[in-house]
Amino acid sequence: MTTPIETAKRNAAQRAVDEHFSPEFQYVGIGSGSTIVYVVDAIRALNVDVSKISFVPTGNESRKMIVKAGLTPITLDSLPADVLLDVAFDGADEVDEELNCIKGGGACLYQEKLVAMQAQKFVCVADHRKLVPRLLTSWPSIPIEVEPLAAARVLRVLRVLGSPSPSVRDKDGPIKTDQDNFIVDAPFPTLLTAEDLGTSEGGNGEGKGDTKGKGKGKGENGKWEVQSLAREIKLIQGVLEVGLFFGRNGVEVAADGEFGGGQKPVAAYFGMTDGSVVVREAKKKS
Repeated sequence: MTTPIETAKRNAAQRAVDEHFSPEFQYVGIGSGSTIVYVVDAIRALNVDVSKISFVPTGNESRKMIVKAGLTPITLDSLPADVLLDVAFDGADEVDEELNCIKGGGACLYQEKLVAMQAQKFVCVADHRKLVPRLLTSWPSIPIEVEPLAAARVLRVLRVLGSPSPSVRDKDGPIKTDQDNFIVDAPFPTLLTAEDLGTSEGGNGEGKGDTKGKGKGKGENGKWEVQSLAREIKLIQGVLEVGLFFGRNGVEVAADGEFGGGQKPVAAYFGMTDGSVVVREAKKKS
């Protein structure tokens, strides 16, 4: 019997595919997790020819899902250097009001971020449990991919930054990513948004963005803003990637005249308990 949560996921996936997929596309990113199964199902249910579309997975499990559905997988590094994915569909562990995301509950955050940043647009698909006003409202921690030899150092620095009990994810031994690294889960207090600080959102994860309000949301009184914390963690020696997706989306990157995608989704679809789908879309900049 299908549970209400699975129905909600299916509804969100169907609407996201209806509004963001085209059989004319050449390259489509397919993320990880239980919700994305319904995205693949929705693509197949369109009954259109997708034989000329190459699907880029975010990990080994994602690739298996693509193959099982009879779709054509292609690795991200085999794309021509000047080509972007037409769209990437992926889930999230939480999404806030500014479309910042926590990802990495399935230990695929590094490849998920690579695929999102190689897509013209990233579309997030989830159920109502992932819809929150601020990150770390319900989801307990930030996933961080860490080189195993650096794990002890990373845990120590995270405690200095204010994480009370960071730990290496374990299931009969440390869980390994597709890159053979560890995942560290770092709890923090609920994260602030750019709006909370009166700053603009335009950062891309590499230092670009309005720095008005500098000095706020940088750990004072235990409070961190999403971008500030993500950048601080990324600076720790041994950290490969941080499971905070923030900054610009792909449409905003293109509008700035740059090549590439963005970490943030252009829209997030949430299946609700009443059968409806709530959509959060990126705010248009004036």
